[in-house]
Amino acid sequence: MGEEGTILKTTDGGANWVSDTSGTVNHLVSTHFPVDALTGYAVGDSGTILKTTNGGANWVSQTTGTKDFLCSVHFPADVQTGYAVGWSGTILKTTNGGANWVLQTSGTTNFLRSVHFPVDASTGYAVGWSGTILKTTNGGASWATLTAGTANELYSVHFPVDVSTGYAVGGPGTILKTTNGGANWISQITDSTISLLSVHFPGNVSTGYAVGAWNGTILKTTDGGGNWVNQSLVTYGQLNSVHFPVNPQTGYAVGSNGTILKTMDGGVGVEETEGSGQKAVGSIKATPNPFTSFATLPGHEAERFSLYDISGRRVGVYKGDRVGEGLAPGVYFLRSSDNKDKPLRIVKVR
Repeated sequence: MGEEGTILKTTDGGANWVSDTSGTVNHLVSTHFPVDALTGYAVGDSGTILKTTNGGANWVSQTTGTKDFLCSVHFPADVQTGYAVGWSGTILKTTNGGANWVLQTSGTTNFLRSVHFPVDASTGYAVGWSGTILKTTNGGASWATLTAGTANELYSVHFPVDVSTGYAVGGPGTILKTTNGGANWISQITDSTISLLSVHFPGNVSTGYAVGAWNGTILKTTDGGGNWVNQSLVTYGQLNSVHFPVNPQTGYAVGSNGTILKTMDGGVGVEETEGSGQKAVGSIKATPNPFTSFATLPGHEAERFSLYDISGRRVGVYKGDRVGEGLAPGVYFLRSSDNKDKPLRIVKVR
């Protein structure tokens, strides 16, 4: 999901992605399907909350009573009781599947970016600006402010298996860990100075991933955060979210410009999946990609293509035998001369 109400769906493990009709043009930033692939929720700009009960074939707008930007939604155990958080310390709760959303008292006006209830709808955590960490043990009736030990922005929080051991990430390169339900948070050591936007531990407290705001940053730990190792990069844009839905081996990361990454071996090999709308123009592929001098388009060497930078400005017209020659390093988008196909994303690295 993303800008202008974009929602993408795959039913074949990411080989193909199909756009769902969301019914909104508002920016969407978070989605959650609590128990199956049928009933799910999406949140975003202007207090938007959408719900589907048929796997995304239809999305229905819910009444939230707020115009605040909502950044995260989580239903802990079923499709009835859930929470959404956002700007100005906004925390919303529903106990009837979104028919009604009730504003809770968070005790802060800081921007909240992420909410997670590890086990049930009683004990949960929310994180946000200025090192804000909130905790509730009574289903949101009251929220207590925890001491994070940092004033950095926090973007994501995840407790893998219980309410005791959890992680929060933010900028620049901030990773915090607690083993006592948030009473104490310990800063983890990383080599990254990039803002980390999402953290996920698939199934245990030892092996986890964090993704970041620049250069396709993906960090992995296998020792509960004692060490974080940068994984191989295949994209150079921002990564907004990472999730391993079923097992610790198969996971996905998504980010700017339609980037969708997939691993099937715990991040040893990360590849960009087809269907994200950024890799191919019909059957056209660039090789090599990323490239250092120029790329070629096999089978289309004599054709002409327009190339655009990430702001949408056209930077030139190239034949398919020497695409991108003379450009500064960066991310570019290529369209065929008739401009009917999806853009091909190419990357010059130096």
